Order: sequence, then structure tokens, then C-alpha cells
Amino acid sequence: MRRAMAAALAAVLLAAIAAAGFAIARDAAPKPVVVRAGNMVLAINGDITPRALPRHELAPMGFWGSGRLMTIDGSHPPALEKAVFDADRDVFVSVKGLPACTAAQLEARETKKAEAVCGRAILGRGTASVEVAFPEQKAFTSTGPLVLFNGGERSGVVRVFAHTYVNVPAPTAVVATVEVSRVDKEALGLHIEVEVPKIAGGAGSVVGGRFSMRRVYTFRGKRRSFIAGRCPDGHILGRGSFTYSDESVLSGSILRPCTARD
Repeated sequence: MRRAMAAALAAVLLAAIAAAGFAIARDAAPKPVVVRAGNMVLAINGDITPRALPRHELAPMGFWGSGRLMTIDGSHPPALEKAVFDADRDVFVSVKGLPACTAAQLEARETKKAEAVCGRAILGRGTASVEVAFPEQKAFTSTGPLVLFNGGERSGVVRVFAHTYVNVPAPTAVVATVEVSRVDKEALGLHIEVEVPKIAGGAGSVVGGRFSMRRVYTFRGKRRSFIAGRCPDGHILGRGSFTYSDESVLSGSILRPCTARD
């Protein structure tokens, strides 16, 4: 029954696949981009807030994103090992003046204890889901809170720690390292790499998640924002690529509208 339901859902998702995994969404309620590689189907979504941004000057901006992975035959998916994102050249990040924490402060801590230690470094929140399949045992899914912490900046690279606490099957803290840097790739200017640690000794696979980030703060009397953006051309572009333990790669792009304001 589980595999039949998964196959039916996959058929619905596949019907929405855009050419070569590229989609443009300009609806008030954005639709997910759906991509496939072999037996795997990934639906990704995201948008900026607010959509009205200055044409030339930078202004505080937020972002939310989500993803859901499934297999067509209902089998346990391979583990996500690395995710790479490239964002629009008109999107910038800065952690100047923000408190930072270290990976050691987050490892082996449940969510509330991690927040107690590094609460002032929080950049965003969400949830993460993991499917675990041990040999000769029925696979199960666990969902836990996801908290994004500022890890500081060094040599132009901003580090973010993504902390989630899930039962796999024992309660476990999983800390993924995110590195953000500036690049010059035509329409793209922000490069993001996520290294995902092994979960449950390699038996766990990330199958879903959702997060939002919008951190506005004051430093030396000036209002600042972790994410800032502008809208000179009416849209914000993002591209993502996900690499799995079986060497499968899923890639897709999202184009979201923005409104230029003077």
C-alpha cells in the first residue's frame, strides 16, 4: 500500500515537471519546481519577502524554502550528502555585528539547549524530516525542529549551522555546515554549499524540510539585515543541485518576481 501511494503521488508530481527541471513561477502562491533523477522525485519551493524592493539600494529581505524527496517505487531513498545553491547577484548576506556560535556549542544538544547557548545567533527556523531504514527493519520517518545559527565570517565566507534534533531512533542532534560566499556567474552572485553529515550511521536520509530566514538587527546604531536585496530587473533567480550517496544528482531552478520601488 505504501509503495502504491508513493507511485500515485509521484505520478502527480511528475506531471508538473518543467522542461529540464527549469520552472518560472509568477503566481501569488508559488508552485513547487519538481525534478526527477531515476527513481527519485524532488519538489522544491521558495520565495522572497517582501517582494517590493528598491531598484538600486539594498533593503532587508527574508526568504523561505522547502523541499520534499520521494521515490517512485516507495523504497528508501539514498542519503543527501551535499547541496549547492546559487542565488541572484542582487541578493547579499552579512553577519557584521551579529553574535556567532560554534559547531561544538550545538553538537549533542537538544533544540532548547542549543537555543539557550546560541540564542542571539539564530538566523531562522523550520522543520526537517528524516527517513531511517536499518537492515531488515521497517523504515520510519522522524520530524524535528530546524534552527539556523550564525557561525561567523572568515575570509569572506559566511558560515551557518543548520541544527535539527530528530529521533533516529534515539534522539540525536544533526548539525549541517552551510558556507556562503560571493561569486560572479552572470545573473548569479551568491554561492551556498551545504555539507550534510551521516545520519544514523548512513541509514538516515533527509526527505523533507522547510525553513524561513529574516533576521533584522541593530549594530552601532544602524539597522542591518542578515539577508538584503534589490530589484533592478523584476525577478530573483535561484538554482539548486543536490548530490546523494548513490551519486544521483537532482537540479532545478526557481525564478520569483519582485517589484522595483524607488
